[in-house]
Amino acid sequence: MEGLERSGRGPAEPGPGVGGLLTLMLLVVLIAGGAGAGVTWWLTANPEERAAETLADPVPVDAVPLSRLTLAPLIARAAPAVVSIAVLQPSPLEQNPLLRDPYYRDFVLVPEEALQPRISAGSGFIVDARRGLVITNRHVVENARAIEVTIGERRVEARLIGMARDTDIAVLQVPARNLRALPLGDSDRLQVGDYVVAIGNPFEIGQTVTAGIVSALGRGRGGGPAYVQTDAPINPGNSGGPLISMRGEVIGINTAIVGPGEGNVGIGIAIPSNVVRQVVDRIVAAAER
Repeated sequence: MEGLERSGRGPAEPGPGVGGLLTLMLLVVLIAGGAGAGVTWWLTANPEERAAETLADPVPVDAVPLSRLTLAPLIARAAPAVVSIAVLQPSPLEQNPLLRDPYYRDFVLVPEEALQPRISAGSGFIVDARRGLVITNRHVVENARAIEVTIGERRVEARLIGMARDTDIAVLQVPARNLRALPLGDSDRLQVGDYVVAIGNPFEIGQTVTAGIVSALGRGRGGGPAYVQTDAPINPGNSGGPLISMRGEVIGINTAIVGPGEGNVGIGIAIPSNVVRQVVDRIVAAAER
């Protein structure tokens, strides 16, 4: 036929443009079918099946390094400097002048066991390892006949250096042997929301660690200093123990709880460390004169 050239390769084949269009159309059909099946499954599957499918691929265990999820290194450094305190105190009845008269006691039928000394407990921490100085609350050691301090596995007798009634602070001294101290931080740098740790001996069950945040600052209470409020659980027996910042510094002395009973309801009160520093320096200086 005129006007046509033959290449000798047989019948002509579809050009590349036609083949690409057919391939694209096939892919569109496959994708549309898969999407339709997925939508149908999502609409018909029950919530449990969908939840199981969602959780099939768990979060990798190393998504958040475990070193960021523990306070263990801080506790390992701080805990050895925290002590438990046992105090032998006279019976409240014995402090009544009238009850010191045996004839009067017999007359009002006061049993002898009611006049026996009692043992109370609290907490404290070593602030000066070289001199063996321990800080606690005044109300923990007031009227003490004897004071015993437990440091790790050791029990030693402590000597009362002095007390400050207005701030509820007391300073003790123990034999300065193999001690570790906690530094006093700057409580003026605290902010509401800072993480804190409390260490003490609640209910005499042994050294216990709790954690929380600074809930409020400048809490006034009975004309004393502007206290630090925390929600770190504090209970009877925690009195005198340290409130510790994430820097490993004592930023307060746990001294009271606010609540309807004897247990913690999330409102603990601590004496700011800057107040503690001033009072301790004054007590020690007076004792050394």
